Formats: sequence, structure tokens, C-alpha cells
Amino acid sequence: MLYKKKSRPLKDGALYGLMAASLVVVLGVLAFILGYILVCASGQVNLSLISRANPRGIFPMLVTTLYVVLVSLVIALPIALMTALFLNEYTGNSGLVRALRLAIETLSGIPSIIYGLFGLLLFCRFLQFGQSILAGACTLSIMILPVIIRTTEESLKTIPPSFREASLALGATRFQTIRHVVLPAALPGIGTSTILAIGRVVGESAPVLLTVGITRNIPASVFDSGRTLTIHLYYLTKEAINPEDFGIAFATATVLIILVICINTATKLVSRSLNRYRSRDV
Repeated sequence: MLYKKKSRPLKDGALYGLMAASLVVVLGVLAFILGYILVCASGQVNLSLISRANPRGIFPMLVTTLYVVLVSLVIALPIALMTALFLNEYTGNSGLVRALRLAIETLSGIPSIIYGLFGLLLFCRFLQFGQSILAGACTLSIMILPVIIRTTEESLKTIPPSFREASLALGATRFQTIRHVVLPAALPGIGTSTILAIGRVVGESAPVLLTVGITRNIPASVFDSGRTLTIHLYYLTKEAINPEDFGIAFATATVLIILVICINTATKLVSRSLNRYRSRDV
């Protein structure tokens, strides 16, 4: 018994050391990647790079990327939230629900190029959207549905059942309980799912190449074609001849990273402000 008591702290300490070492490795890899990109992009990141007047700038690609992200979220978020609420609040563990969850998990494992081919056939040709921001956003919204649904559903599961029972006991309907109790408590999880979805949309290249296009122009509407930052980065590295071309490519990668950080920060700030507003009303 004494040996077992002594060995247990040793095992806990070894496990803690292993987790700490894993954290250091992850942070080290991240720091190395970011540092390498910033060093290679030194001297190339300036205001002229994102200036509209610069013919070699990335302003059109930046606008196209923002268009694609916003339209994708506008399409996917309501559908994903309603699906997660239906699966968690209105259904049990029937065979139909298990089949739906299996379908959602299967969607998350499909390669992105398959989504691109599907979007090209359905949205670009059958629905005659052509290569446009709308076609790309519809395709990407299908891709990010499993991410938002699963993350939101896990967030809903963490809400104690007593919250729902107390609301129902006070005379609130199920819809009122979901609106005023469940959804506000699940806002952090919804914000996390939104951030994950944004990262998926910004980082995709194959579906965007097939559905949005490669045109270097500033889109006037969602029905116009364009080129996102990831596609522009691909073509910069593919067509690079001079050493400065790689510098511009790394500068584009730096702007892409900054854009993702800014969007994620804005999402967290909005989620935090909504939580404060809800707490003040309570």
C-alpha cells in the first residue's frame, strides 16, 4: 500500500511533465513558423502592399477574402445553430438522431477538393452562379457546418439541466428558455465555433479556386468573381522568378495571419460584450 501511495505522485508528476513538454513543443513550433514568415517578409510589409492604388498590391484579394468569410458565416451560422439546438434540445437518442450525427461527422471528414467539385457542379453550373463569391461562400458554408454544429452542440451539453428546469418551472416556454437561458449561456462555445469556422474558410484553397476564381479585381457584389489571399499566395509562389517575389509572397502570408488574428479578436470581443450585456440585464 505504501508503495502504491508513493508511486501515484510520481505518475502524476511524470504526466504533468509530459503535458508541459508537449505545450512547449507546440508553442515552439508556432513561434518558429511565425518568426520565419515575419523574417522572410521583412521590408515587404507596408501600407503600399494593401493600397488600392498599387497595381501589384493585395487590396482586391483582401476585399474578396472578407466577402467570402462574411457571406459564408451569414449562410452557415443560422443553419448550424438551429441544427445544434434541434439535436440537443428537441431530440433524444433515437436512430434518426444517430444517423444525423453520423452524417455530420462524415461531412467533416470529406476532402476539401470534393467540396470544390460539388460546388462547381451545383452552384456554378446547375444554379448558374458562375465562378463568384456567392458560389464559393455556399460551398464553404457546407464545409464549415459540421465544425459549428459539433462545437455548438458540445457547448450546449455543458449547460446544467437545472438552468432549463428552473426556467420551465417559472412558466417559460421551451422556446423562451432556449432564447433567454440556453443561448446566452452557450455564447462562448458559439464564439469558439465561429473562430474555428473562420480559420477553415480563410485557409481553404481548392474549393475557392474552383468556385470563386482567380480574377484580380475588386468585386462589386457577391455575384462577381475574385481571388482570395490564399489563391493569390499560391500563384505568387508558383510564378515566382525573382527573389523579391518570394518576399511579396511572405508579406501576403503575414497579412493573412494578421487578418485571421483581427477577425478572431473581433469575434471574441463581440461574444464578451454580449455576455456583459446579458449579465447587466440579469
